[in-house]
Amino acid sequence: MTENLLTHLRHVDLAVPDYDHQLAFYSGDWGLTPVEKDSGISFLAAEGSPEQYIIRLRRASEKRLDLVSFGAASPAAVDQLAQRLASSGVKLVSEPGALQTPGGGYGFRFFDCDGRTVEVSADVATRQHRKVEARESIPVRLSHVVLNSDEPGRCRLWYEKHLGFRLSDSLCVPGGPDVMHFMRINPQHHSLAFSRGPHVSLNHVSFELRGLDEFMRGTGRLLKGGHEMLWGPGRHYVGDNAYSYWRDPHGNVVEYTTELEIVDEDTWHPAVHEPGPTDDQWGTANPIEELMQGQAVNDLDRGLFEAPPV
Repeated sequence: MTENLLTHLRHVDLAVPDYDHQLAFYSGDWGLTPVEKDSGISFLAAEGSPEQYIIRLRRASEKRLDLVSFGAASPAAVDQLAQRLASSGVKLVSEPGALQTPGGGYGFRFFDCDGRTVEVSADVATRQHRKVEARESIPVRLSHVVLNSDEPGRCRLWYEKHLGFRLSDSLCVPGGPDVMHFMRINPQHHSLAFSRGPHVSLNHVSFELRGLDEFMRGTGRLLKGGHEMLWGPGRHYVGDNAYSYWRDPHGNVVEYTTELEIVDEDTWHPAVHEPGPTDDQWGTANPIEELMQGQAVNDLDRGLFEAPPV
């Protein structure tokens, strides 16, 4: 495992054909704040987060995951990571340099083992944010992203070796294949996970709410707005977080969550868990097979080993 040079998950960037519809969803019922907009590109922030934005939408002819962005501890860490990746044969999309996105900063992009574009950056200016108040049911920050792969174990090892991720827990069918690996770069139980699927795609993006009351109020708002809940509300065993899962207008699965487990780095040992039909401590959620499982497979990502234009 390489030295941990990454600090946190910054943002997830999506390309979407029906850009206006997607923007209306994320800036409307979902509760994000548009902070900057150009021709066919929008940046959306969470009110409680110092990140300049946590979701970027780009108008495109095909749906795809443009990139996943992680923070680095310093510009020196960015340079060190770029050098390590290049010397290991990882294909860099761009060399370290000044970023032209909101907040600027210093970073670079590269392809991971499945061909997704990943960005690492440091010295990005923080956004003027605020405390999200009690009963205010909007996202506080980006929680985690889950990615589908036909080889999740290979992805796990690649991210451990090259980016310093640590395994928190795994799901595995007894006598069968690995189903999911939950990975962290800070005490949060997972910022990233890899799930087994028939192809490489986005599984879901998760957004943290202030607490359980705000989580339930947000879930209720979405239901009243006519949105179909795929799975939930429930509370996971692995990660211990509350969940409700939804679809955005282009079929990407998005999650409201809260109270994700914080790991004690000195005492934590990864465990292997058997996946269950509900994975719900509360017993309130519908079985995952009903709506969620098929939607989380998502469409084959059309952007593999092809960097986004911006």
